[in-house]
Amino acid sequence: MEDATATFGRLQPRMLGVAYRMLGSMAEAEDVVQDVWLRWHDADPALIDNAEAWLIAATTRRAIDRLRLARNEREQYVGIWLPEPVLTDGPSTPEDLQEVSSDLSIAFLTVLERLAPDARAAFLLHEVFEANYAQIARILDKSEAACRKIVQRAKNQLREERPRYVVSDEAHQRLMRRFIAALSSGDFEGMKTLMDESAILVGDGGGIVTSLPEPVVGGDRVAALLYAPNLRFQQELRVEPATINGRLGLLRYLHGELESAQSFETDGERIVRVYVQRNPEKLRRVSTHEVVSLD
Repeated sequence: MEDATATFGRLQPRMLGVAYRMLGSMAEAEDVVQDVWLRWHDADPALIDNAEAWLIAATTRRAIDRLRLARNEREQYVGIWLPEPVLTDGPSTPEDLQEVSSDLSIAFLTVLERLAPDARAAFLLHEVFEANYAQIARILDKSEAACRKIVQRAKNQLREERPRYVVSDEAHQRLMRRFIAALSSGDFEGMKTLMDESAILVGDGGGIVTSLPEPVVGGDRVAALLYAPNLRFQQELRVEPATINGRLGLLRYLHGELESAQSFETDGERIVRVYVQRNPEKLRRVSTHEVVSLD
């Protein structure tokens, strides 16, 4: 049991990474991993040839089941549904950082919502976790040929929707620090110059707090929305830079309480999309400054 517990602990960040990317919710991902732990605890070691393969397969299958239920719930969600943001550590190398920031970003996870559960699992396993088609076939209980078709269809479906820009973390950070400085100092004109003219802002309040019912389009309009609280709250408002889902974003506080977590997609020179998470239920983990490790 000690060996089994150590194995589970070593692989837990990877399992959590699979479940979170599948579900876009850390709370649900942790429930999935807990369910897998109970199954792992009861499993017969003699029947397990490869512990990592067993655990990843069990996590993926449980996440597929959970996502099917979640999709029904999200159809009844009030307003726009966005993934739960998480605070992450910076990877050890620039290459790792680029990889993590692309497949953990709020933009990427939002696009994945367009895929059916099996397709989302197959796509993530192949494109993010580098599983081969034989492994995916065993996990999904489908033929390799069927899995190839599923992944290809998913790629085609996401081609027009995936984030369009490959931006170095250095360029993204440089732009974001300029934007945060402009926002903090109340430099509205400076904020506008950093916005793409076609920039889009999407907000999630979960029906709990006020948010936008539809995306806002236009760089000047987006800048005005982000600047407006400065006029109303002035000294009661502050913003802090934070690494959110692998990329530099910001946390906005009102009267000392976390009001929103804001993630940004950029082309390296301008901000092209902003995701504002205001749902208090999705901000609980961020408000405690808990940093999550996701392989």
